[in-house]
Amino acid sequence: MTPRERQIAQLVSEGLTNKEIATRLVIAPRTAEGHVQRILTKLGFSSRAQIAAWYVSGQQVRELPIPSN
Repeated sequence: MTPRERQIAQLVSEGLTNKEIATRLVIAPRTAEGHVQRILTKLGFSSRAQIAAWYVSGQQVRELPIPSN
């Protein structure tokens, strides 16, 4: 996971929406949404709550390999 994705995960764990994350990091809301989607994909999660739980638990979940097509 990239440093930016970890930063996004931290903000998700704080309960921020994509729009709030975008404002905080001075990026477009769609960019924030893309980061969140990549985090979900990499970790095999389906919800922001799972990202938050992963982040606050010390980020010990191993990333899933992304298949190349």
